[in-house]
Amino acid sequence: SSGINAEWPLRPGETGQQTTTFTGHTGDAMSLALSPDKRTFVSGACDASAKLWDIRDGMCKQTFTGHESDINAVSFFPNGLSFATGSDDATCRLFDIRADQELITYNNETIICGITSVGFSKSGRLLFAGYDDFNCNVWDSICNHRSGVLAAHENRVSCL
Repeated sequence: SSGINAEWPLRPGETGQQTTTFTGHTGDAMSLALSPDKRTFVSGACDASAKLWDIRDGMCKQTFTGHESDINAVSFFPNGLSFATGSDDATCRLFDIRADQELITYNNETIICGITSVGFSKSGRLLFAGYDDFNCNVWDSICNHRSGVLAAHENRVSCL
């Protein structure tokens, strides 16, 4: 099983030695996102799962499934109560932490390539997703439809 070795900036007097290993994924962790309250983070991995971790005790609190391939990107919704994932299965998914379940799958039958990055607008209404086909699709996070495509990239959109 793969571990997540998380590093945070050191304060004066700290040694720089690893203090916690977050263990639980059965595949490589591909992406991490820190929650707005900085108490938890979510990870996406090659085992097609996303996990919610408590930074204070190092424990996995929840596991979210549904993807059929590697999860390459994760991003918290601005209020910290849900998060989005992007996968090689050509879908983005929105997971609700309090309900412990998937809320929406964002996909389009014409999109057949993997997703490399995801990020929300400040309000959370829009979900931006970068794809291996050099496009950034813009999804309405509430109505579950594609609002637009940003198509001027010369290579895959690996970061948002």
